[in-house]
Amino acid sequence: MEHVQERIRKHYPELTNQQKLAAKYILAEPQIVAQKPAKVVGALSGTSETTVIRLSYALGYSGYSELQNEIRSSLLERVQKEDAISSLRAAAENLRGQDDLLSFNLEQDVAYIRQTLGGLQKEQLQHAITRIMSAKHILVVGFRSSYAPAHWLAFALNVVKGNAHLYNGPVDDANYLLTQINADWLVIALSFPRYVNETILFTKAAKERGAVVLGITDDELSPVGPIADQVLKVYAPAPTALKGMTAIFSMLNILVSGVVQADGEQVQERLRHYENTSRQIYPFVGETDM
Repeated sequence: MEHVQERIRKHYPELTNQQKLAAKYILAEPQIVAQKPAKVVGALSGTSETTVIRLSYALGYSGYSELQNEIRSSLLERVQKEDAISSLRAAAENLRGQDDLLSFNLEQDVAYIRQTLGGLQKEQLQHAITRIMSAKHILVVGFRSSYAPAHWLAFALNVVKGNAHLYNGPVDDANYLLTQINADWLVIALSFPRYVNETILFTKAAKERGAVVLGITDDELSPVGPIADQVLKVYAPAPTALKGMTAIFSMLNILVSGVVQADGEQVQERLRHYENTSRQIYPFVGETDM
């Protein structure tokens, strides 16, 4: 079953302006929606009871009650995870007045990693790994704060799977790439604040040519969210380039580890080949040189 967040992301471009307001409120305040009737949710979201009910239908539910019940179930599943995150955050807050910089940053990073991975469903992860494994060509896109993780992901996927390429913007010929893209391609778009328009424009053009899009971003309704076929959400605190990298790289590491696990023998063979080829090209420091 698709979660409410995923349904909103997929249907968002088709919603009316009033329904979009209600949808944003549902994403922002699921605890309130789980408890309050449609009339109250409509008032709190600046819309109306009718809009909330029509939104439920537009998202594929039989009515507001079904939408509300799914949100309740989702919140119950997250109780334990939320408690763990709260404990870690409390520990981090206690360290603010202390000089233990190492412990403070460690606790903070662990809290965001737990929050990110705690919101990741097993089916979502498996679906993403399956998309990566089945793609004949993989193109990773990401600029500014997203460039470093995009570069690493393209490198890692090329090592363990092959046929992965990093889109380098002006350095690459976008027109040529777009003429090559079809349904056999997977575009992995990393987009975090501040969102770069080139990422969105290129991803949208690739989608129009049949590519499957996997979005890795901080919000289902970020600019890349409605374009993507699937979104993996990362809780990356601002400024992303300074504080959000740990959570982002944790998500990417899980994806790469999933590929390794899904095709272990082929990966090992590729790693051996990669190592042998590398020795022919790069002047590594050997043990005798130490």
